[in-house]
Amino acid sequence: MEESGDLYDVHETNDPSSWEDQHPQCVQDVAKVECLRRKIKYYFMNPCEKYHARGRKPWKLILQIIKIAIITIQLVLFGLSNQMVVTFKDENLMTFKHLFLKDYVDGGIDPYAVYRQADVYDHIEYVIQQYRLLHNITVGNHEYEKKDSVYTPLLVCQDFYRNGTIYPSNETFEIDAHVDTKCLRVYPQPVHEALPHFKLDFIRLISVKITFVLKAINLQTVRHRELPDCYDFTLIITFNNQAHSGQIKVDLENEVDINECREWKVTGAYGRSIYLTVLFDCLIIIMCIISFALCMRSVITGIQLQLEYSHYCRKHFGKELLWSDKLEFVSGWYILIIVSDTLTIIGSVLKIEIQTKVLTSYDVCSIFLGTGTMFVWMGVIRYMGYFKKYNILILTLRAAFPNVIRFICCAGIIYLSYCFCGWIVLGPYHEKFRTLNTVSECLFSLINGDDMFSTFKNMKQKNSLVWMFSRVYLYTFVSLFIYMILSLFITLITDTYDTIKQQQQSGTPTSELQKFLSECKDLPNSGVYRLDKNNSCFLNCFINRCRKYRTRERLTSEA
Repeated sequence: MEESGDLYDVHETNDPSSWEDQHPQCVQDVAKVECLRRKIKYYFMNPCEKYHARGRKPWKLILQIIKIAIITIQLVLFGLSNQMVVTFKDENLMTFKHLFLKDYVDGGIDPYAVYRQADVYDHIEYVIQQYRLLHNITVGNHEYEKKDSVYTPLLVCQDFYRNGTIYPSNETFEIDAHVDTKCLRVYPQPVHEALPHFKLDFIRLISVKITFVLKAINLQTVRHRELPDCYDFTLIITFNNQAHSGQIKVDLENEVDINECREWKVTGAYGRSIYLTVLFDCLIIIMCIISFALCMRSVITGIQLQLEYSHYCRKHFGKELLWSDKLEFVSGWYILIIVSDTLTIIGSVLKIEIQTKVLTSYDVCSIFLGTGTMFVWMGVIRYMGYFKKYNILILTLRAAFPNVIRFICCAGIIYLSYCFCGWIVLGPYHEKFRTLNTVSECLFSLINGDDMFSTFKNMKQKNSLVWMFSRVYLYTFVSLFIYMILSLFITLITDTYDTIKQQQQSGTPTSELQKFLSECKDLPNSGVYRLDKNNSCFLNCFINRCRKYRTRERLTSEA
């Protein structure tokens, strides 16, 4: 027989005093190599093959299927609850704009702003008056905030430069850049009390901020068998005059704090026990911890086998193992599941704290749960990869990934150059090129063939030179990225797919590790892997030598 790599060269002989008796150490080394080969081959088997090889139940597969089901249920329940919260916050924000912003119109194209001094005073007085008349005008359950049976006041604060004299006609000015703040308190009661007098120096004025707190209860959750939450809305209405351009933009911001109501009583409906939901989340955390431990054990096993195989290559071939072969032992799917379990555990802990009203960070929790669920579902592709028709897609993505990254880096440099150029040249003349963010979004849309006509049409023709430059800029970008770079990108993926397909059809090993494993002809149901499980490699060597000795004796007696 002949061992791969020409490590041992053993010729058949009819001499009873065979080569095996003369070189027992070499026989033992060959047996150890065969044992290592089977261990590595067993590591790369799919769950069905491992079951036939050693009778090992596919616990990780079963756990992943169950985990996908319960995590998806958790995400759906959290999404429905979060949807009610988001809807309630958005509708309240729109309500506050109609209540406190004078002549507000939904979806207006022009910015909501004032342009005259009288309008500024009028809008500020309108906000104060609407605040005092809240009980008489709102159709919701909004209420003022109380602290120690005293209503918290509305604050009108103006920021202004400490000193300043400006004479545009003489092109002279004197300004003190220090900013001072002056605030005025307005209480909601009594309603008909005269409004306090305040004066604004528009030459030095930077901004006016009106801040007050309103409370409300989200009653829509009662229909979904959930206890309503109490909300604190901190409203900040800002009159922004930082540019001193004659336009004071008015904006309303809403900061929301969600709390558990102090006292409550619900009749006519049964409430969903919060403890059952928390128990369900704890079950998910336990399952994710078990999945994390199993996948981590598999990763550690792969690293140990990689070290053994590296030692084998150094000992018998005098060379280091290639990085491509080293990475074969570190399964990216296990890493993906480990990351998914970590994100899901963090998201579940945050969800429990949200349900118990310790936290109100729905956005952070949704990011963790959403990303974790996405990775869980992506991990299913690993098990589909055990089928050849599905595996070619995974192999293509893995093989093309390094080239794709290098290609994207080169194309990204060209893309950034167009972004900077478009921002600085076309920004003053086109809305889609005002900021780097909008420029990047516009160019990415052009690559995908979206919104092309409006991008060309909306270019202002105030400057003929810039207008001509915009045509050259847009035409070259579309031609370069759609007809050349995008086509090359598709070709890169296609070539990799054809290469992988030819390798699968030919069945020829493409790496040193695959060549090493191809020497193992033992099938999963041969029973050899069960022997490796129950005995050490040294004992396997002894058993194999006994079998060969008996075979040699039988051949000698027949001769």
